[in-house]
Amino acid sequence: MEKLDALRKKYTLPGLIICALGLVALAAMYVYWLMSTHYSLWANLAAFASVTIFAVLCLRFVPGWMRFWTPGGWIDAPRIESTPAHMSLKLFGVGMLWCLAVFIISYVVYLMCGFNGAWSSFMNFWTLTDSGHYLDIARDWYLSEGIIDRLVQLVFLPGYPIAVRLMHLIVPDWVMAGLLVSWLSFSGALSVGYHLLRIDYGHRESLRVLKYLCIIPGSFFFVSPMSESLFLFLSLGCVYLARTRRLALGCLVGALAAFTRSLGLMLFVPVCMELVHETVNAPRGERRYARFLWLVLIPAGFGAYCVINYQVAGNPFQYMVYQREHWGQGFGFFFATAAYQLDNAIGCVPGNMHNFWGLWLPNLVFDFAGLIAVALAARKMRPGYAAWFIAYYVIAIGATWLLSAPRYMISLLPFFIGVGQLASTPKRDAVMTAVCVPLWIYYEFMFVLRWQVW
Repeated sequence: MEKLDALRKKYTLPGLIICALGLVALAAMYVYWLMSTHYSLWANLAAFASVTIFAVLCLRFVPGWMRFWTPGGWIDAPRIESTPAHMSLKLFGVGMLWCLAVFIISYVVYLMCGFNGAWSSFMNFWTLTDSGHYLDIARDWYLSEGIIDRLVQLVFLPGYPIAVRLMHLIVPDWVMAGLLVSWLSFSGALSVGYHLLRIDYGHRESLRVLKYLCIIPGSFFFVSPMSESLFLFLSLGCVYLARTRRLALGCLVGALAAFTRSLGLMLFVPVCMELVHETVNAPRGERRYARFLWLVLIPAGFGAYCVINYQVAGNPFQYMVYQREHWGQGFGFFFATAAYQLDNAIGCVPGNMHNFWGLWLPNLVFDFAGLIAVALAARKMRPGYAAWFIAYYVIAIGATWLLSAPRYMISLLPFFIGVGQLASTPKRDAVMTAVCVPLWIYYEFMFVLRWQVW
């Protein structure tokens, strides 16, 4: 009886209905997938574990969501601590120094791995991943005719290449221009991220989240000439502006994020969550429903990319054709990703350990690490952030041939908020730091060795 009373206090009737419908939908999707695929027993168990942890996350999220959209139901904690002077400038400087340090460490690892120590050779190393595609687009724009490897570059969104092209007006080397865009964007992301976090958390808690942003395995992608840093900067800027009542500007920045990565569309979720929260808590005569129209700007950013698709290839969704035909990429169930990644990992042993250590194992780790961290932190996490994670995770991890789960997860703030909350005591923080740093070094070596780290 006590448990029933506790359940009633935690869940409202609408919350219980949402939870019940959600569980039924998840179970139906899993059963449908299970009946229509042929994976190993271990892969099916991995998928079951994924869908179960996701269900736990959603169940822990729903009560907060209900309170968040109830007048007076969610009380924001007052910010007591003052912000130390010049934190934006200090964090920007730290970001630039961190990027330089990672760049130097990468060069040292490059030499240790026995590669040509010439500077030109090392600079060419930075073009061996998707960086090469972004730099090609920055230099030549999208091609409507030519070899297929250049045509399919249409799948890479234009926000980052345009930024690199602008930087190239100042820095004549394309690789260096790309690196500088990434370094400046990451440094800006640390500054904006700190001020965003300080709305809800203290000074030390905010810095702890940013620390894990730097030492998480795979954070070297922020230094690379790829779109992660710019996307992170724009995403944080969008949410920060929305949280500080500058909605129009925030949605415009969100449009730029959606023009940089398709997952920028998911910014619609936290901004809409915050807007509903503000509206239901405002006096009835001061509720401005017309403000919701600003949300249209976020998908409009991605719409501009579709216009480019039409201009280049005659089809606004040509990128989907190339993704499907060239990379086997499409929309799928997020839990199916755990299944095929585990089967591929098992299939690599012992014949292809490069792919096991560099590709499939890191992807599996991030698939589950993101879910577990946010599931454990969901009750204390701001509902808008938890909803952002859920929407982002379903789309990003649901890709039918996912090779870049680490890159997707490190670009998502709620993941690091979850990690920061798990490391809330000095002992936990020390343990998690001691785990992250050697794993960062391990993954850096895999990246330099080009063991299918994407």
